[in-house]
Amino acid sequence: MVEQLFDLLRQFFDQYGYWTLVVVLLLENAGLPVPGETTLLFASFLAYSERELHLGYIILFGIIACTIGDNLGYIVGYRGGRPLLLRYQRFFHIRQRTITRGERLFDRYGAVGIFFARFLFGLRIIAGPMAGVLRMPWKRFVLFNFLGATVWVTTIATLGYFFGSQWGRLVHYLKGAQLLLLAAFLLGVVTFLRRRSIRRARRERRRAGRVVSSPHSR
Repeated sequence: MVEQLFDLLRQFFDQYGYWTLVVVLLLENAGLPVPGETTLLFASFLAYSERELHLGYIILFGIIACTIGDNLGYIVGYRGGRPLLLRYQRFFHIRQRTITRGERLFDRYGAVGIFFARFLFGLRIIAGPMAGVLRMPWKRFVLFNFLGATVWVTTIATLGYFFGSQWGRLVHYLKGAQLLLLAAFLLGVVTFLRRRSIRRARRERRRAGRVVSSPHSR
């Protein structure tokens, strides 16, 4: 199955070049479950091994495709709303757990979640449409969508290029890296929330102390 996918990708790259990468990444970020990450890695591997593609162009076209694709997904989600999201979930057999995790991430952390969702396969596909459904402010969405696309494409493409000789293993270990990234992100969020809670508690205690001391000052 995997070898057949790689053979098919090689045929498309031989025939259509960078357009293969652009179309696949655009469709994935617009909300269709296609192998965008694998395609990006394979394009970088071809740039390493056969020199027919260039890493710089791969990164440039990849960023453009991801940014446009996510914006298309946002528009679809914004106009279609939750009913469209439910039909989309049933049609593509998206797990409810993925939808719920995305809703919690965006509802609690807003546009920042768009940046980190880029690195998670399930959330990367639904990030754009779900941001539209949740009516995330478009300007903030565009900013963090572009930043996430830039970091994700550059990271994945660079890994695929410089580890081209071991790229089969890279595809396998990258899944584990995604889990580590998610764990690091959640740990950072928890730490931030705890510190903010502590600061808020301190401010409330200081305010309470002023209220108690004010009658004596009179």
